[in-house]
Parts: sequence; structure tokens; C-alpha cells
Amino acid sequence: QVQLVESGGGLVQSGDSLRVSCVASESIFSAYAMGWFRQAPGKERDFVAGISWNGGTKHYANSVKGRFTISRDNAKNTVSLQMNNLKPEDTAIYFCAGGGAVVFGTTRGYTDWGQGTQVTVSS
Repeated sequence: QVQLVESGGGLVQSGDSLRVSCVASESIFSAYAMGWFRQAPGKERDFVAGISWNGGTKHYANSVKGRFTISRDNAKNTVSLQMNNLKPEDTAIYFCAGGGAVVFGTTRGYTDWGQGTQVTVSS
């Protein structure tokens, strides 16, 4: 099982930017598609962004298109999510996840999950 550890969450104001990152414990990371998900209190875990194993394909939820950018560095076993123009509705715990055969836009196929990092956006 691949261990995933997120970092970079925090408290920011509306309109600010924040970058969250996720480091994997094993080199198998480079064979995984990776995704970012978020879960607000009392709500389901939602897909935010996904990236293929080589970074050639990226998918975004409609709510974050044009504001968030997912990227990865396979040499460092790291996937990141750059979040710009943050809004209060972006407040949630952000999770990274990976899998060998994922379905972008869903949680299907993601076999390894991090513990999450809190992002709070004040108005």
C-alpha cells in the first residue's frame, strides 16, 4: 500500500491562493493516476482534479476549472494542487488519492488515500 501525506493547507481569505501537495512513499507512484478530492462538513467527498500517470491528461470539476491546477513530479513522488482565487465554498478537507485504473470525476479505482489537509477560506 502506498502511503500518501498531504501538506500545505491553511486559513486564507477569499481571493487568495494556496498550494497543497501530496508525497507518496513509493516509486510506484509514477505508475498511478492521482487525484484530489475534498469533503466539506456534512457533505460527500467530491472529485476536484485528476492527472494521469505521466501528466498528459488532466481533469477538473466544473466548480474549479480556471482556478485550480493539478501537477505532478514523478521524480519526487509528488502531486500538487495550485488553488487560485479561492472562495468560501472551497472550504473543505482536501485529500489526495492514487490508483492504477481510476475513473476521473469519481472515486472509482483510487486504492490509496491520504489523511487530508484542511483548507479554510474566510469571506
